[in-house]
Amino acid sequence: MEQPGPRSKPPRFFKPFTDLRFTRGEAGGAVGDLGTFLPLLAGMVSSSGLHLGHALLFAGIAAIVAGLNFGIPMPVQPMKAIAIVVIAEGMNVPELLAAGMATGAVVLVLALTGLIGRINRSIPRSLIRAIQLALGLKLLYKGFEMSIQGQPWIGGDSIALAAVSVALVLLLPSSRRIPGALAVFALGLVVLLVSQPQLVASLRLGLEPPTFHSISRSEWVAGLWHGALPQIPLTLLNSVLAVSLLSADLFGERRAAGPKKVALSVGLMNLLLCPFGAMPMCHGAGGLAAQHRFGGRTGGCTVLLGLSYIVLALLFGSSLFVLFAAYPRSILGVLLGFAGVSLVLVCRDQRAPQDIAVLVTTAAIALITNVGIGFLAGLALVVMIWAARQISGSRLLGFGRGRSTDAKE
Repeated sequence: MEQPGPRSKPPRFFKPFTDLRFTRGEAGGAVGDLGTFLPLLAGMVSSSGLHLGHALLFAGIAAIVAGLNFGIPMPVQPMKAIAIVVIAEGMNVPELLAAGMATGAVVLVLALTGLIGRINRSIPRSLIRAIQLALGLKLLYKGFEMSIQGQPWIGGDSIALAAVSVALVLLLPSSRRIPGALAVFALGLVVLLVSQPQLVASLRLGLEPPTFHSISRSEWVAGLWHGALPQIPLTLLNSVLAVSLLSADLFGERRAAGPKKVALSVGLMNLLLCPFGAMPMCHGAGGLAAQHRFGGRTGGCTVLLGLSYIVLALLFGSSLFVLFAAYPRSILGVLLGFAGVSLVLVCRDQRAPQDIAVLVTTAAIALITNVGIGFLAGLALVVMIWAARQISGSRLLGFGRGRSTDAKE
């Protein structure tokens, strides 16, 4: 009788599917990034008229695809620079969508031509860490601001509630039975419904089907100029290079997300979904740090989150905006602050004097101005240090050695 052969392994393409888990830890990680997601989405909806139900639906689809594709808790977030422009300066929906598609097109071209790999190999790790440090400190400050500044000491959205949330996160840092982030998020829902029970009556069942959005030439120009131009550098640095490096730090080279794969994902989800009303979306190092910090270890984390978005969108559509807008800012601030701390901590591997100089200088300028200017200043410092070492005849140590991340493309 013929002996059965060894059991064949699944093809590499299907490997992320076999690694998914759907545990309470993954559910805790799923809510870990809501401190960034909810305020930015609510701000874009109120400022531009973006359809909340459609934005949630497409964010859910993108999150599920990201979880299945990468096999790690790869976040799907609003594009921050575009969101800030929309909230602070105002853009209509077609201009917002045009900004997302233009950014996605540029990132997709860089991925398909292989230029994203060259950019990744050319940028020193210290520069990427500096961007992570600056973003982490910004998230930490914004979280503090949301939780403390202007809040009453006691109440449904207060400093006391923020303190209780911090205690829960610290007391349940890695609990499998009651994940800290999940407990904090549930606390926020209970407080919201108890303090403002009338909000439930404002919910309406049903979702209008998405439609294709036409964009005029002037709206394309406005979206490109005001939204895409400030977003493209941030997307390349934080949503592609930094998230790729962080994935290698957190999950090892075997499970890391390569820059080319991340860039393809960012480009395709914006080009395919924005024409139908999706908000401009990206992956981000802060979101990955947050979801890992609160328990996310596999793509099951973002699959769970995506399914939640889709169910909420199909059930309640845009009527959910009242709950989004009223959710306690003190709790969102705590989640945001811990995400910032997680991102700051990964920068501890920079120990060489020249790397520390680049790290501190770049992060400081990025905090004072913006990420783009900080990056250019840091790049100039790298070049000056390199030139000084060449002139002195000593070898350059620590800058641009190989890839800025060990992740495979």
